[in-house]
Amino acid sequence: MDTMSRMKELIAVLKEASKAYYAEDREIISNFEYDKLYDELESLEKATGVVLAGSPTVSVGYEAVDELPKERHEKPMLSLGKTKSREELRDWLLDKKGLLSWKLDGLTIVLTYRNGELFKAVTRGNGEVGEVITGNARTFVNLPLSIPYQGELILRGEAIITYEDFEKINEKIEDVDARYKNPRNLCSGSVRQLNNEITAQRNVRFFAFSLVKADGVDFENSRQNQFLFLKDQGFEIVDYKLVDKDTVISAVEEYEERVKSYTVPSDGLVLTYDDIEYGQSLGTTAKFPRDSIAFKWADEVAETTLLEMEWSASRTGLINPVAIFEPVELEGTTVSRASVHNVSIVKALKLGIGDRITVYKANMIIPQIAENLTQSDTLEIPSVCPVCGGEARINQVNDVQSLYCMNPDCDAKKIKSFTLFVSRDAMNIDGLSEATLEKFLAKGFLHRNADLFHLDRFRDEIVQMEGFGEKSYQNLIASIEKARNTTLPRLIYSLGIPNIGIANAKMICREYKNNLDKMIHASVEELSAMDGIGEVIAAAFRDFFAQEKNRENLQALLQEVSIEEEVFEEGEKSLSGKVFVITGSLNHFENRNALKDEIERLGGKVTGSVTGKTTCLINNDFASASSKNKKAKELQVPIVTEEDFMREYLQMQP
Repeated sequence: MDTMSRMKELIAVLKEASKAYYAEDREIISNFEYDKLYDELESLEKATGVVLAGSPTVSVGYEAVDELPKERHEKPMLSLGKTKSREELRDWLLDKKGLLSWKLDGLTIVLTYRNGELFKAVTRGNGEVGEVITGNARTFVNLPLSIPYQGELILRGEAIITYEDFEKINEKIEDVDARYKNPRNLCSGSVRQLNNEITAQRNVRFFAFSLVKADGVDFENSRQNQFLFLKDQGFEIVDYKLVDKDTVISAVEEYEERVKSYTVPSDGLVLTYDDIEYGQSLGTTAKFPRDSIAFKWADEVAETTLLEMEWSASRTGLINPVAIFEPVELEGTTVSRASVHNVSIVKALKLGIGDRITVYKANMIIPQIAENLTQSDTLEIPSVCPVCGGEARINQVNDVQSLYCMNPDCDAKKIKSFTLFVSRDAMNIDGLSEATLEKFLAKGFLHRNADLFHLDRFRDEIVQMEGFGEKSYQNLIASIEKARNTTLPRLIYSLGIPNIGIANAKMICREYKNNLDKMIHASVEELSAMDGIGEVIAAAFRDFFAQEKNRENLQALLQEVSIEEEVFEEGEKSLSGKVFVITGSLNHFENRNALKDEIERLGGKVTGSVTGKTTCLINNDFASASSKNKKAKELQVPIVTEEDFMREYLQMQP
């Protein structure tokens, strides 16, 4: 492969990894592999003098998602240059003094205060455009909402969730597959919630690390004085040390020892010149500011032997590879297992049993395979599922190959089916976590959904199970009895029909006025003729009920539940034929789903994107730079506030 082709390949891989990490809160390659590929690309660019459009060495981050209003930063938020060499860090500092601080591993936030009050909070986003999360920031447990300084104050910092809180939150999630992989992912999802009640439950903390603007304050040309000023305003500031070329290496060693027990996630250190004017005089590169540099921990790497590859089936049918190797000591603990994530990575590493491999802990926490020294490439990918023995097949999604169980009756998939059935939007049965359902399935209590309504047959066994007693058993039975009274859309959704969410279930039930017989015998042509039900959804609905076992499952459920009667008004409803899009936060409705339900009740339709058919966009922030606002303005679709919508369309006084 020639150099230019290799550069293009590297850019594609790095951009996809960056998108997954920054926009979707998941990892498709390890930090070790990302840094390795990034360094290779950077060296090729230096050697050729060519930097291709879209290269991550000149672009910053990835586009912010659309769910929250977007806003452009007054000053671009650049990434930092990095090194793993203590000597390079010392040489960079020259004869200047610097501030050495933690590089926290969370989500970067820009805060603006005006007249002593929190005015705005925006995420880093792609460095130029971020998401407005002001309401969520107000729930950060240590963030001052009012400060003494009355001018405009702009600062940057990191929102984080401590390891202690991360473990507490994960412990409450009994389904192992649903647990968060690391504190950063949990924090990112928590900070960007649409409902700030959820953010408030996550104990998000904020640590200030940079002052951008505070007019009228004399900091005597010192970054340290800026830190002290922020501390006086009530902010928790990132822990730092004042260092020079003689003390910086020993300070790094001290931090390296502390990180092993530090409760706040950190993936390195940051060194910044204390002399503000000197730092600013250096300017920036296309990507990096020259007044700061990041120090990344040099991962402790150990060599070991791959003993076996364990294939672990999940509730979604995905079969994950987990490497088992001879135990080694890493960062003070013994490790013998590491997730390999997917088949693509297995193939890229050219693994084989008995191969000599090197392993490390990503961010000193998560065991990963760094390299395969042998590269025998002899590992066989299983053709059967380890749970049910059914066919296992490799599927490719977005250039990533993964192994899936193809047996629809696999026990791992049964757990998913039952989990959906008892979920809030379906039958809403409390007391049945995935772990509990798994135990019930293993004991043979459950074979089809209707069996849940007869768990009383196994009372004596259930009350003796770990985590159960008479009281929890009675609570479970009471919740099951309550679930016997339900609506037809809930029942349809609970069946787990592919592509049928609760909104589609409501739409189909309303179209057929809850005539179940007509619904399950409807043709693809009839169903797809409905506004909002395309051919794919229609075919999935028809194919599901074409299977006898699914019809039998439904008939068994109908013997157990009572369907609430619904009155369908004849004639056109007040919002019939109208299409709405809802974005941003609401003040009068509990959440967007509540407003959506009201619109649908009156015959209207709610979609996720603005088109020429949209009646209006409901958004309390008319000035938002969100993509939905821009699209509405381009198409001349009216943007109305929640209150205006209530008056004009719902005939309600807010």
